[in-house]
Amino acid sequence: MQPFSPVVTVDGPSGAGKGTVCRLLAEKLGWDVLDSGAIYRVLALAAIHHQISESNEDALVPLAANLDVQFLIDSETSSSKIVLEGEDVTKRIRNEEVGAVASKVAALPRVREALLRRQRAFKTENGLIADGRDMGTVVFPDAQFKLYITASAEERANRRFLELKQTDDSVKIDGILADIKARDERDMNRSIAPLVPAEDAIVVDTTKMNAQQVFEHVYDLYTQALIAQ
Repeated sequence: MQPFSPVVTVDGPSGAGKGTVCRLLAEKLGWDVLDSGAIYRVLALAAIHHQISESNEDALVPLAANLDVQFLIDSETSSSKIVLEGEDVTKRIRNEEVGAVASKVAALPRVREALLRRQRAFKTENGLIADGRDMGTVVFPDAQFKLYITASAEERANRRFLELKQTDDSVKIDGILADIKARDERDMNRSIAPLVPAEDAIVVDTTKMNAQQVFEHVYDLYTQALIAQ
């Protein structure tokens, strides 16, 4: 008999607050985390490390299938940390070179399939919080509890603006809003795994909520779901 492996999926658009909810839930429940949004960048960095071309699908597939990556929560700072082959790469995966390679490897069908299997391998008896855009629809369609976290494009742009403003005084909110709307359009209308709530997901609009309010609301929903089972 297969051991029970609880999974909570948290999907939604960029800037809605998924990452914060996942981190706080993982801390509260003592579960593992999968940041699927970062996994293509991690694969891209691994390819750079191993000097594998972004077009070499035959070499990228086994690299993706056996990707040595961990998504950790720092207990002292409550911040997320991404470890590739024993090295903290949290900041390195965000540079432009890695982003450019990631966009190319993500277009390779066999690489996508290998990474799908690798993501499913994160499911353990300990429990998993899966953060992404197709966690509840494609990667873990049998998850016990599914969330779809969203917020208005304007609110998500404002959050991003306030974050970037700390290090870049030249940033303009109009440009950020346009980028968010364009990304939403691409994500929601792509042919493969479009960004939509799973049929059995609970939709949470965080537009008028702060991070703590979102967490408390989501945790209440989760405990109510447990009681109802």
